[in-house]
Amino acid sequence: MWIMILERLTLEFIWHVVFFPVWWYSLGARQVGLGCWHLLQAGSMRLAPGLWLRNLLVPMYGQTDWQGRLMSVFMRISNVIIRGAALLAWLAIVILLWLAWIAFPIFVVAMIFESTNNIRI
Repeated sequence: MWIMILERLTLEFIWHVVFFPVWWYSLGARQVGLGCWHLLQAGSMRLAPGLWLRNLLVPMYGQTDWQGRLMSVFMRISNVIIRGAALLAWLAIVILLWLAWIAFPIFVVAMIFESTNNIRI
């Protein structure tokens, strides 16, 4: 009985070791990509540069005179530029996170090989 359990555990372990790279670069990368997409959507909802752009010509605080409209246009344009730049920086961070996921196993294997090459007996 225990031989069958040991055999099953050994086969499961070998299967997981062999299947790990396939999962990491297919389903795992897809799941992390979806998570990064959700992070980007959350950043877009939080910064909302499109909302500021949609309300570009709407007067702020109900001031309908030309000075109030001019001030609101300049404030909203500056907000769109700053929030758009922040969203672009967030996009770069999210892409770097996904690329770090892709590169991590390669980095680990490279460090293992480098450490084994430095062993002196």
